[in-house]
Amino acid sequence: MSGSISFVVFGATFLIAMGLIYALSGGSVVVSERLGRLWRPPRTDRPSVKRTPQEVVVSVLSGIAKFLPASGDQASESDPRLVQAGFRRPEAATAFTASRIVVIVALVGLVYFTGFYKTSPFILFLVAIVGGFILPDFWLGRKIKSRQQTLRIALPDTLDLLVICMEAGLGIDQALLYVSQELRAAHPEICDEFDLVNAEMHVGKSRIEALRSFATRTGVDDIQALVSTLIQTDRFGTSVAQSMRVHSDELRTKRRQRAEEMAAKTTIKMLFPLVLFIFPALFVVILGPAVIKIMHTFGSLNNK
Repeated sequence: MSGSISFVVFGATFLIAMGLIYALSGGSVVVSERLGRLWRPPRTDRPSVKRTPQEVVVSVLSGIAKFLPASGDQASESDPRLVQAGFRRPEAATAFTASRIVVIVALVGLVYFTGFYKTSPFILFLVAIVGGFILPDFWLGRKIKSRQQTLRIALPDTLDLLVICMEAGLGIDQALLYVSQELRAAHPEICDEFDLVNAEMHVGKSRIEALRSFATRTGVDDIQALVSTLIQTDRFGTSVAQSMRVHSDELRTKRRQRAEEMAAKTTIKMLFPLVLFIFPALFVVILGPAVIKIMHTFGSLNNK
């Protein structure tokens, strides 16, 4: 009897819990969603394509830049810094110009509505305008450095796979295509660059021109040295795989030296946090009780 009662209570509790989950899910349960498709009428209109936030921002800035003078010339002539940062779309230059205008207006409005301009209006408005003009360039410089560092980190793995492919009998074009397919999950940036190199060679550019464009687009010194090595091997007819292996060894030596340099800079970089933050806290913890004891001692002597 008690077993049947327990079973009924357990079943009722389970059904109530499932009912609450179904009621509070708001139609997000997979089963209810699939069953709802059976009686819903088919939609004849085209589904709306959702745009990413980056695409929305670029479209808004491009619309603002249309009202600026000489926006067409800026759109046609791409800034090399934008290409090095990874922005290759035609509207990237106009969007960057519009971002400067937006930042300047935002800073000037911030200075005006907060009332800071009342102290020295000329200086504050001038600082807001100059800051609005410089901040997008500063952000673009940080973006370029971040992308170049990503390419620099991905280059050793890429060279190893390139050497293996060419020693296995593939040509440089097929090796670049194979590397761009195999390393896309780990290093998508450098794989995109290899795809562009292959695309430029397919549309009629020579290998030397495509490699030089690759070095110009990235702006990484290691990649420029790699391109110079490939161009020399192509001109003089030497072994590409052997040259790549030598360059890979040099690159690993440079990477080790770069790591040793960063490790040597660590002690200097740690000096300022130690002096400003850690040493004062240690002094308070170590000397604080002694200072309090001395103050109490001198206070009692003065009272006597």
